[in-house]
Amino acid sequence: MERMPWWQGAVIYQVYPRSFQDSNGDGIGDLPGIIARLPYIQSLGVDAIWISPFFKSPMADFGYDIADYRDVDPMFGSLADFDRLIHEAHALGLKIIIDQVLSHTSSEHAWFKESRESRDNPKADWYVWADAKPDGSPPNNWLSIFGGVAWQWEPRRCQYYLHNFLTSQPDLNFHHPEVQQAALDNVQFWLDRGVDGFRLDAINFCFHDRELRDNPAKPEHLRTGRGFSPDNPYAFQYHYFNNTQPENLAFLEQLRALLDRYDARVSLGEISSEDSLATTAEYTEPGRLHMGYSFELLTTDYSVAYLNETIGRLEAKLQSGWPCWAVSNHDVARVRSRWGGPTASADFAVLIQMLVCSLRGSVCIYQGEELGLPEADVPFELLQDPYGITFWPRFKGRDGCRTPMPWEASESAGFSAGTPWLPVSPLHRDLAVATQDIDQHSILNQFRAFLHWRQQHPALRLGSIELLAGDEPVFAFIRKHHDDCVLALFNLSAGPTRYVLPDAIREWTIDANQSLNAVDLGHGAGEMSLGGHQAVLLSLRRAEAQLPATKLVA
Repeated sequence: MERMPWWQGAVIYQVYPRSFQDSNGDGIGDLPGIIARLPYIQSLGVDAIWISPFFKSPMADFGYDIADYRDVDPMFGSLADFDRLIHEAHALGLKIIIDQVLSHTSSEHAWFKESRESRDNPKADWYVWADAKPDGSPPNNWLSIFGGVAWQWEPRRCQYYLHNFLTSQPDLNFHHPEVQQAALDNVQFWLDRGVDGFRLDAINFCFHDRELRDNPAKPEHLRTGRGFSPDNPYAFQYHYFNNTQPENLAFLEQLRALLDRYDARVSLGEISSEDSLATTAEYTEPGRLHMGYSFELLTTDYSVAYLNETIGRLEAKLQSGWPCWAVSNHDVARVRSRWGGPTASADFAVLIQMLVCSLRGSVCIYQGEELGLPEADVPFELLQDPYGITFWPRFKGRDGCRTPMPWEASESAGFSAGTPWLPVSPLHRDLAVATQDIDQHSILNQFRAFLHWRQQHPALRLGSIELLAGDEPVFAFIRKHHDDCVLALFNLSAGPTRYVLPDAIREWTIDANQSLNAVDLGHGAGEMSLGGHQAVLLSLRRAEAQLPATKLVA
């Protein structure tokens, strides 16, 4: 395989530190716990680890409210622990990507404490401050993602400050050059410690509209999607002015210039805008972010029509950038339950991970998805997530996907010698790593086998993608890189079905030795049978080593 940037086609394993492994018995995962489990992560066959925030924080939003960008919160360990994590991960051939939350800080950050004291101190303009309207109401109609208005009154200044998230997460004023430079300096701090890249949280939220114009109302029938339910007033608006401003592009170019001063470092932006696919394409143009991912596959719709439309639209918009796909993370219900419901089979859990890892681009796999974990049921009295507490019971928050990683079938699942910060789901104990490790046909070992097979096919890491027209329930496409070609078929239904091969495909020869779940079609066969929730990836050969001239995109 030719030498390409390590991150292109990479499988990135997301670790949520609070819930991965506790090393000291306080019930909360930590950096030494991650270090202890590095051999397990390496055994999966992934390329990199994305670690969610471990910085000093009051933990109002569990680390996404940062009080010190350059220190480790004591509950997670120390800077020395982080340096050891980098060293040991690199020794195992694993890259380390860390979260950076640039758009806002904690209200406990020293910058904000200074800024709020007066209107004329050195950091007075480092946050988004605005006067009240004549009647004392907020400056405009902007709303917080976590519910309610996005403005909080500060009596010291007799002004409102902006918070797109929690009240305790004030937004930085990126229109101020000193704020931009401070953010870049913090990024450089971690580059100098050896990190391989950054996952940039809410990266399109850095800039706001200078004129503070009201967001327009959204029609009732459009108040869904992007992860927001109609009971959250945030869904009532088009968010044209509180994020995704044009000034952000120049800042991204500064950020990229900084990364390019170092060898083989990468940026991955989390993007949630009114047209996230278009923003992803714009943000990953040359000289900006290396990769971007949005929430399009973090929804409940996984139909063939939806997948074809979503992936096709991104491919049409993304002229030069590189996509990164995710079907799960720490903010949404686990995909086995979200897509498959409470009765989703083990085969379905395997199929999902094979599907997302076969798309063009890189991919993020959230911890526990390799085990096929379903969403955990956390009772209200044990909820930790302020988002879920606010919107209970229609929305139960994010705790159901954040419960501890099950390493063994014991009461605390081998996660902690103490009481875990969230309860271990009984459903998860049966899917523990120790149990699945010794079962050749377990979800875990099928995941490992697939990633090993994927590594042998440049088409699946670097190749083009051609979506094949077809009816439900088979999602089908071709990946091709030079003379390596893979036909990928995924039966999204629980029952058996038949797939009619396109005429151009029938001329190809299947290399059974290089295929995964190969089916013997026989010479000139025009269709194949697929079992319920079966994934078939066929290695194809053709004498002329070219894709068919026929356009295969739906």
